[in-house]
Amino acid sequence: MLKQWCLAVVVLLGLSAQAQEPPLGDIELSEFKTGESVTLSELDRTQPTYIKLWATWCKPCMEQMPHFETLYQRFSDDVNIVAVNININENRENIQNVIERHKLTMPVWLDQEGKLAQALGLVGTPYSVLINADGNVVYTTHDSDDNLERFLQMLADGQTLESADTDALDETQRKALLEPWMEGEHLLFFTATWCDWYLKDSRPEMAQKCQRVQTELNALQKRLSEKNWQGVVNHLWTDEKALAEFIQLYELDMPFRVDTGGVLFSAFNVRTLPTLVSVKDGKVQARITDFSDEDAVVGRLSEQ
Repeated sequence: MLKQWCLAVVVLLGLSAQAQEPPLGDIELSEFKTGESVTLSELDRTQPTYIKLWATWCKPCMEQMPHFETLYQRFSDDVNIVAVNININENRENIQNVIERHKLTMPVWLDQEGKLAQALGLVGTPYSVLINADGNVVYTTHDSDDNLERFLQMLADGQTLESADTDALDETQRKALLEPWMEGEHLLFFTATWCDWYLKDSRPEMAQKCQRVQTELNALQKRLSEKNWQGVVNHLWTDEKALAEFIQLYELDMPFRVDTGGVLFSAFNVRTLPTLVSVKDGKVQARITDFSDEDAVVGRLSEQ
């Protein structure tokens, strides 16, 4: 009996054992107001769940917030509804401002290390994910429209619905992407192809920082030329064409790659852009987010 109960808990809110490791219900998140650890398994297990992944600097996310609150008021008696901030380039003040401006009343949680986003196959915000009471993802969308309402209504009415595919990677795929960085020493430079222009209005200081650091990146690399450099761009709303244009724009010398599935961002807990991480045998030795003093950056990394 106990064994059967444990198995049910694993399945609940966990997609399936074959499709997702670990189960969604086991991923540790953070409650925004209190900072306490929370998991999806703490929600009402008899109900379906609606997760909305969002960011305060995401323009479509802000446009959808009034409708999101309307959906919460309409369906929260029958559906667990949680707003999960992806926690990239965020701070508490900005999140609180969004809550107050849009009068949000649903629970707001933080995906502190990006593990939930990775498990759900996030490729761009806003991202709505519907999970039935059996723990299976049944619908995903970047839109907030009549179709989303239709699926929510079906779940609220008790329909199970069939499982839907996501862009989530399995454990084998994630391990393969991490494998090159598990041995030896590496300098991983994390940024986004859109950091300098998309954040220009919503986060002007961040956009300016991205532009300045990326403009000066070749010079920094030359001063640490003995290091094994690798550039990594965030995978959200990014493809190989965007990466090629980004490399050409800044005339970058080091190799760059798109972070497929957000695996490296999550594994090395990169939540601020840009970030430079010194890695040895898969372990972070140094983390640089302040690039204002190049001599200090070079001195710190020369010691590694």
